[in-house]
Amino acid sequence: MSTPTPVLSFSPVVLSVPGRPVDLQVRVSAPATGTNLPVILLSHGHGPSNNLSSLNGYAPLANLWAAHGFIVIQPTHLTSRTLSHLVADAPGAPDFWRSRAEDMTHILDRLDVIEHTVPQLAGRIDPTKITLAGHSLGGFTAALLLGAGLTDPDTGNLVHLAEPRIKAGVLLAAPGRGGEVFNGPVAKQWPIIGAVDFSTMTTPALIVAGDKDDPQHFTDMGPAWHTDPYTLAPAPKTLLTLFGAEHGLGGIAGYDAAETTDENPERVTALAHLTASYLHTQLHPNAPTWQTVCEALMTGPDPIGRAESK
Repeated sequence: MSTPTPVLSFSPVVLSVPGRPVDLQVRVSAPATGTNLPVILLSHGHGPSNNLSSLNGYAPLANLWAAHGFIVIQPTHLTSRTLSHLVADAPGAPDFWRSRAEDMTHILDRLDVIEHTVPQLAGRIDPTKITLAGHSLGGFTAALLLGAGLTDPDTGNLVHLAEPRIKAGVLLAAPGRGGEVFNGPVAKQWPIIGAVDFSTMTTPALIVAGDKDDPQHFTDMGPAWHTDPYTLAPAPKTLLTLFGAEHGLGGIAGYDAAETTDENPERVTALAHLTASYLHTQLHPNAPTWQTVCEALMTGPDPIGRAESK
């Protein structure tokens, strides 16, 4: 058995953002050693728990990614239930779609502050190697940062919030298209979800979908809805379909979270390896990391899933 890589985690790092109703708080996780480290910005979802949708969630992924040599930075978006009592009447409530994306730009603008605030991190970040991941509503946020357009429901204008410093992204159980298929019972409460146009999402991305993730509250398309960011976006894109996975993808939002309907620690570990290897290969185009991990986890008698690319 290999020796685990020690990981440092520091929170909250507090960033004051003019006009934001509360300060932007982030958690930073990093390997204990190493330099020239790439960054993963991690956008949380909007689940039923209080703290999993905040900087305190997604430890199963954040810790494993940090052990793989990434600096993982997790903001608490204004949609977090931990902030509901403070921001319920703030402009942009309740979905804060623009603010969620802008949080990541603020973080990138202040990387030097973060680097010098977190003990033992100074001089270890490579600011040219920025990547992004988001789960569920966080996948919606990630899509915007990777280039997807959005029709502002208040103005009817097409908005683009692409962040050019982000080199590649991972969308985990992200929402799909709007239009006629956006017909579930919750769709009218979240019209912003159906307002996304993936045709301009040009940044390289890995779209991860569970083949048992049936979003009946949004659509009758079935699990295929979560593959829309792959199907409707231009190349280069890769689709990873996880066999047997539901919306929690095995339990990425938190250790032993009660709302994980498909708890599977082995799936979470495999997903962390696959996503880290994809991002590593995107940052180092000649590296065989992605291909090697895919062969290890998706061949043989019990594959974790299947992958395809365009």
